[in-house]
Amino acid sequence: MQVNGSKDFKKNEIRPHKNDYWCIPSKEDAEFVACMEDVLDVYERPYDAKYPVVCMDEKPYQLLGDARTSLPMKPGSDKKVDSEYKRNGTCSIFGFIEPLGGWHHVSVREQRTATDWAEEIKFLVNCYPEAEKIVLVMDNLNTHKVASLYKRYNPEEARRIKNKLEIHYTPKHGSWLDIAEIELNMMTRQCLNRRIDNIDTLRKELSAWETEKCEERKKVNWHFTTKDARVKLVSLYPKFG
Repeated sequence: MQVNGSKDFKKNEIRPHKNDYWCIPSKEDAEFVACMEDVLDVYERPYDAKYPVVCMDEKPYQLLGDARTSLPMKPGSDKKVDSEYKRNGTCSIFGFIEPLGGWHHVSVREQRTATDWAEEIKFLVNCYPEAEKIVLVMDNLNTHKVASLYKRYNPEEARRIKNKLEIHYTPKHGSWLDIAEIELNMMTRQCLNRRIDNIDTLRKELSAWETEKCEERKKVNWHFTTKDARVKLVSLYPKFG
């Protein structure tokens, strides 16, 4: 069918009942471009044990329990879980990955306050006592600030932690640039594809997942570069002339 001179579309070529959700930056967004190129330049650095690149992200998680007892699986029949569930509160999962070193860490906290972030960052810093600087890539969440360290620790300790960090923020609407977010999405598919009703069980499950990843020393080979971005994402760059 053709309407008002528009092109003909085959059946199912346009699907208005479906949507894909993306983080869509504005066109000609200089702030996005500046942060993006900064992070991409970090990812192009060769491995350096004195300056390890570590990516960090966090995500909320809802603890859900079964409202009714499930029917166990048996030969020829899958396990049957009732669609109704009980809400047992929320928590926050923090994830770290060193892409070129193969180090992985996940932890579960009851909240995602400035104090929680500060304690996680102190843990990170203490994991790399021999590093000159930890090159930290993360999003610009309101708690992901050096000020959070001073809210949790005395000035001497806060400054010690801060001086071990070289921080690079991903741009707003640029979460795909954070390797830790990609890792958390993968972890969700591999480890959290069922209901978990309490925080202790969640911690045990994620601890087992972390141990497996660290034993395998799973690394990330990031291919997308600043040169690629200037071609494939040209609409994000301001125009001149």
